Amino acid sequence: MEYVKFGPTGMDVSRICLGAMGFGDAEKWTHKWVLDEENSRPVIKKALDLGINFFDTANIYSMGESEKILGRALKDYAKRDEIVLATKVHQTMRPGRPNSGGLSRKEIMNEIDRSLERLGTDYVDLYIIHRWDYNTPIEETMEALHDVVKSGKARYIGASAMYAWQFQKAQNVANNNGWTTFVSMQNHYNMIYREEEREMIPFCQDENIALTPYSPLASGILTRDWSETTFRSETDQVQHSKYSAMMDVDRGIVERVAELAVNHGVTRDKIALAWILNKDQVVSPIIGAQKESHLESAVDALEVHLTQDEMNYLEELYIPHPVVGALPNPK
Repeated sequence: MEYVKFGPTGMDVSRICLGAMGFGDAEKWTHKWVLDEENSRPVIKKALDLGINFFDTANIYSMGESEKILGRALKDYAKRDEIVLATKVHQTMRPGRPNSGGLSRKEIMNEIDRSLERLGTDYVDLYIIHRWDYNTPIEETMEALHDVVKSGKARYIGASAMYAWQFQKAQNVANNNGWTTFVSMQNHYNMIYREEEREMIPFCQDENIALTPYSPLASGILTRDWSETTFRSETDQVQHSKYSAMMDVDRGIVERVAELAVNHGVTRDKIALAWILNKDQVVSPIIGAQKESHLESAVDALEVHLTQDEMNYLEELYIPHPVVGALPNPK
């Protein structure tokens, strides 16, 4: 396993991060393909055995069950000071009730305590705002996050899936007030969704902010034949909302991934991961593994090296896509 500094911090993280959205309770969430605790634990244990020290979850994943499963497994299999643990806040955890969801001071202070309780830890290494909140002043959000860090409940803060102007505004507010700034951006980024290259990634490069892309394999689309399906692809409506509209124009890219996989004698996921690992500022893509073999293959991707000509070959068919991930203004 390779380890790198996490953006502007002194913290070391593995080049592969295990995402825990796929661990939980299918009865408590819209994703029916998630693994229950019994089947999740071997995957988490395998990640640790492979040297992965970076784990990402969120309060909303299976309405808190993902945090519980991940927290119990890490407590049993790892030493707390040797892992980097991230969770997120924004989505509504108590539907229909006032003050549920968003990034108000009240909600942040409430949800960090609930997340820590579910995770069974005194602190998280990285506390991430899951989306932008159009209904709360960013000054309120950033001061609350600063206080979470100063209280010792989080070591660093990060953000996910927003427009570059929003991320830059948040950083500017924090800098002007002497508050804690974001050290990472967890953005939607892969070979068939590259809109982040326009503004977000250049900004992160300029500020040395760590990128931890989610969906680096495009929910598996980059890993299999065009006609092949899985239980997840057949039931995951989020996957359809992200990729179905542009599938016709993405087909050629997927075919080129398959071609290079044959040339290198590796599986397609390794080509897709080698591509994203070759991108500046990408510190640790988030792998939503549901099998131990998925993690083994992801780690092996660190040994696959693409030439600049191969990178260009994979990229030249891309055309602009609709923005997917950042929330539009509801007003």
